[in-house]
Amino acid sequence: MASSLIDSGRRNSIKLIANYAVVACATGVLAACSKEAEPQFKSIDLTGADYAKNFVLPDQNGQIRSIKDFSGKVVVVFFGFTQCPDVCPTFMAELAQIKKSLGTDGDKLQAIFITVDPERDTPELLKAYMGNFDPTFLALRPAIDKLPEVAKDFKIYYKKVEGKTPGSYSMDHSAGSYVYDPKGQVRLYNRYGTGTEGLTSDIRLLLKGA
Repeated sequence: MASSLIDSGRRNSIKLIANYAVVACATGVLAACSKEAEPQFKSIDLTGADYAKNFVLPDQNGQIRSIKDFSGKVVVVFFGFTQCPDVCPTFMAELAQIKKSLGTDGDKLQAIFITVDPERDTPELLKAYMGNFDPTFLALRPAIDKLPEVAKDFKIYYKKVEGKTPGSYSMDHSAGSYVYDPKGQVRLYNRYGTGTEGLTSDIRLLLKGA
């Protein structure tokens, strides 16, 4: 009788352990599935950031723009200046390439160039500069006295570097870009120099609702 009770107890213990194992395994599978379901962005995820939320600035055509104007599109915002020798034209050319690679979804990508050199970057110059890359790209021009506030809102760095003549100065500036989802929420920060493949992948994910 005692032996039967011991055997029964052992069987119940084994069943209990097995049940726990099944639950643990199922939980692990669910966790793995959940992890796989999360969007795998290549850029830095800024979802929920309390900065770089919006801009209210005139474009090269004099129209006041804000992030709300681009509902349904992925917006990429880059700070630069038209006389930049390499970084700015390289990135804008990459954005033009990305737009083409998106095919029919290319119209859902909006590139925004915000100048850190409003002293020299006139609306006419900005219009011509955007035309070098894509006619749909927009350039925004903060007033000189408003530029520090815009830079602070976006946590970007810029500094005037004097040249040999008053008009030959250059501008040091942050070279990354902010990426907004179709709902107008800032989602990603893309470092300059990472190439087009990763950013293209991130844009496709955001267009799919990631």
